[in-house]
Amino acid sequence: MDLNELNQLDLNNFGEWPVQVKVIAILIVCIALGAAAYYYDTKPLLEELASQQQNEQELRKTFEVKQQKAANLQAYRDQLAKMQELFGAMLKQLPNKAEVAALLIDVSQTGLANGLEFERFEPQNELTQEFYVELPIIIRVRGQYHDFGRFVSGLAALPRIVTIHNIQILGGNEKGNPERLAMQATLKTYRYQEEGGK
Repeated sequence: MDLNELNQLDLNNFGEWPVQVKVIAILIVCIALGAAAYYYDTKPLLEELASQQQNEQELRKTFEVKQQKAANLQAYRDQLAKMQELFGAMLKQLPNKAEVAALLIDVSQTGLANGLEFERFEPQNELTQEFYVELPIIIRVRGQYHDFGRFVSGLAALPRIVTIHNIQILGGNEKGNPERLAMQATLKTYRYQEEGGK
């Protein structure tokens, strides 16, 4: 079969075509139909499948994270209960506004009980923090070195939280008693913020 015979094929009379041409024509039509079916039907389905497989992987990861949390849920609850108990205990160590005056008296009595002489005891303005209010107190006391240690130890033993900052111990230049020293410091006590942020 040559090219002239192919040019003379009648498209309306497919049955008269040679067998080889029929086979080639059928193959071309099948390939075209297969390509069209793939492009319009199968390809979108494959893209959807790939998208769903990726979504499945993300869901698996989310599931694993949630499963780990669920497995540790009781431990988290126990830890939360302990933290709430600890927070409650710490909150009890913070005086309310009415108890601050009594705490200031406790601080000064602790100093006096340990042989210190107060030269300055000056509460400063309260500093409001996010959850609590800080009350700084500037002090200057005189006494012996070991008296200072007992005073700080006494502050730590108070039922309320009192911290000491910016400590300066100055040499004794008192006539007749060179062992007496002066200590300047800032004491800080704290109270919880009551309703309304006061």
